[in-house]
Amino acid sequence: MNRSTIRRGVPRRSQLAAAISALLLGAGLSAPALAEEPAGPGAEERKAKELEALVVTATRRAKSAQEVPLNISAIDGENLRQQGVGSLAELGRVVPGLFVLDQGARASNQIIVRGLNADPVAASEALGNGSGGTVATYIGEIPLYVDLRMEDLERVEVLLGPQGTLYGAGTLGGAIRYIPKRPEMNASTVEVRGSGYGLSKSGGIGVKGGSTLNIPLGETFALRANVNYLDDPGFIDYNFLVRQPGVSDPEPAPGRESDNLRQRKDADDQQTLTTRLGFRWLPVDSVDVNLTHYYQSQEVGARTINHEVAFNTGRYESAHRFLEPNDRENALTALEITADLGFAELTSATGYSTYDERGQRDQTDLLITLEYSYEAFPAFAAFTREDQDERTLNQELRLVSTDEGPLSWILGGFYNELKVDAQSREFTPGYSQYLGGGRPDNLEYFSVNRTDLKEKAIFGELGYEFTDRWQVTVGARFYDYDLDTQDAVDFPLFNSVFGGAGPDEINLDFEQGGQSDSGNLFKFNTSYQFSEAVLGYFTVSEGYRIGNSNGIAPCPDPLPPNQIACALPDELQFFPDKTTNYEMGLRTQLFDRRLTLNGSIYHIDWEDPQLAGTTENAALPITRNGEGAESQGIEVNFNALLTDFLSLRGSFAYTRAELTEDAPGLLNTIAPPGFSPRIDVDGRAGDRLPGSPEKQANLFASYLMELEGDRYLTFNYGVSAIGNILTRTGGRADGEKLPGFAVHNASLVLDGYNWSVTLYAENVLDRFARTGARSSRPYVQTVSDENGDPVTVRRYYHDVLRPREVGLSFVYYFDL
Repeated sequence: MNRSTIRRGVPRRSQLAAAISALLLGAGLSAPALAEEPAGPGAEERKAKELEALVVTATRRAKSAQEVPLNISAIDGENLRQQGVGSLAELGRVVPGLFVLDQGARASNQIIVRGLNADPVAASEALGNGSGGTVATYIGEIPLYVDLRMEDLERVEVLLGPQGTLYGAGTLGGAIRYIPKRPEMNASTVEVRGSGYGLSKSGGIGVKGGSTLNIPLGETFALRANVNYLDDPGFIDYNFLVRQPGVSDPEPAPGRESDNLRQRKDADDQQTLTTRLGFRWLPVDSVDVNLTHYYQSQEVGARTINHEVAFNTGRYESAHRFLEPNDRENALTALEITADLGFAELTSATGYSTYDERGQRDQTDLLITLEYSYEAFPAFAAFTREDQDERTLNQELRLVSTDEGPLSWILGGFYNELKVDAQSREFTPGYSQYLGGGRPDNLEYFSVNRTDLKEKAIFGELGYEFTDRWQVTVGARFYDYDLDTQDAVDFPLFNSVFGGAGPDEINLDFEQGGQSDSGNLFKFNTSYQFSEAVLGYFTVSEGYRIGNSNGIAPCPDPLPPNQIACALPDELQFFPDKTTNYEMGLRTQLFDRRLTLNGSIYHIDWEDPQLAGTTENAALPITRNGEGAESQGIEVNFNALLTDFLSLRGSFAYTRAELTEDAPGLLNTIAPPGFSPRIDVDGRAGDRLPGSPEKQANLFASYLMELEGDRYLTFNYGVSAIGNILTRTGGRADGEKLPGFAVHNASLVLDGYNWSVTLYAENVLDRFARTGARSSRPYVQTVSDENGDPVTVRRYYHDVLRPREVGLSFVYYFDL
């Protein structure tokens, strides 16, 4: 094995002095020549790696990222490791225009591109197996949402702006592609990696470990296996857990705390297992067959929150009465075949995926705020258990022309079938006995949702090079989908205690629903190569997202006087929304490719945006369509090799996303004391959209020193700055502005011939920050039980940033 293969820990150098150069260029001034240093042993090799063009396949053709006339950010596996990017939340801090609303490992964190989000921050609680629906994620060629641990990846590609023609539904804002490393035919290698770390607010030690094995099995067959395990100790304490639900007082008198409450330190621990097994077969030179199985299991113990405002807790302390574990399993089997037909390359991508989720959450405060007098029971505490199962089949066939002439084309077809079975069960321990008996299991609420979605599409692009410098591409996608739903709700405890139902009886009257729709999307792109170093482009592209049922049974007419959870006619379902993006950009490489500087400006129109809301009855979460919105902004990223030993990279994004029309009843709030009536609040044209910052920047510096004995020492330092975030549109309806913050990371890497050791620190300054919020301050109230004792409502809380992490990691490579 040669040194360039083994020393994968030696990073590619990049981006940020460009900022100074960019400002000088923008002002019409000449930039100074970049400094040179004497090149010692190994410096030329390092320089070659740094200047090597990263090849991407975002346009369905393999091209250098600098040749792609789109706004794309690509990070290879080495740089992911170098910058400490292992999750979507961390990726969102280094890609301009991409933001991931970090609510901890328990949540399905919402992905927001270019501010395209009108939901309150808390809406991501109900995402399930998704990321909010405005950004699609791909594993290889298969569309599938997984917050995949980023190990043994060739690269991650982030496409900014609507990508509906080539990538289909869910690409209102863009697409994220995980590109795995394929089995190699000419190398039998093993990589072993591991790390141990501590958190400043945790009493435990975290461990990460993994291994990658690549084995050729003959001249045309190879296997690659990758396994990774994360055992995170957690850092949030749950100090107010009820000892015996339905018996213990959740808010005991002074001196009675230990009799009624128990503690769980570092409750938000996480255990994640990620595996990949890939088989590659090259039966002939023109055919490449890859069969890959992906699996990720994630077990999280609790939320990363505090109740500092609502219950006077510490900054890393939750006041919930129950632990809130959540377990997820994602599995994907993908068969990807490419064949060179001479005139075109044929790709078949088939994927079958499963998703299983089991979760529990504290439901006490929501029930109290419904004002059905639950809190009168002195030991009242409620929890919800939720199960969701998904089965998805994807198939795409695609032909991509390979002729060298001025005409190029893509033609493809896509099919997707999704089946979802979801259940929610709400328990109120001891409450049935308090009411006089009738329901031993205390099952207070039970709902079932079944969804069957079939989606079909044909798509294509046609490009023509009018000259060696100027090309035009047009594209279209024609889609059709059919959605069938079944929904049912029952109130077993109420029916057993007051309605004469049996003690274990459940009655589900399923309501049939669904929708069908078809439509088309278009794309126009043109680019001009001003010089070998400067490419300019202009794009008009569209994206869409399908509609769905809200999964709630319709309300009877007339409404009964007792408690009921149901949807009014305009709450039963929501419909597709669509974005249109207008964008201009430059992709440049200057100073003999030592400086890469890319930038774009854009404007996006958003039609019929899907918005989070709640039902009139029981305040159940739903989605509805709103009026129009827009987003416009600028994005810049740069990568500078200042010397053969010092590199700088970074980015800046400014986004202004707002409503373009008034949105009647967009939000709601309450006027204390009490929790009703609900007050509807209109969104106004010009209101800033919530959930993402207007300004976002990052800077990463790396300096390499060559030591004796073919060893290298690298110092890396990075900072990511996030601007303030609104929790609700325009800050209305008692929304708030979460202050911005900066996260500093540093590492010291010692590389040898076939090994690497890293000492690192993340969130070096141990910055505390609120990254999300649930509910709003008017819900910070106290009510009374039947004895007149206080019951503090804890519905309002904040998600918090992960504290400082310091660790030591190693990587070791060897041949078999």
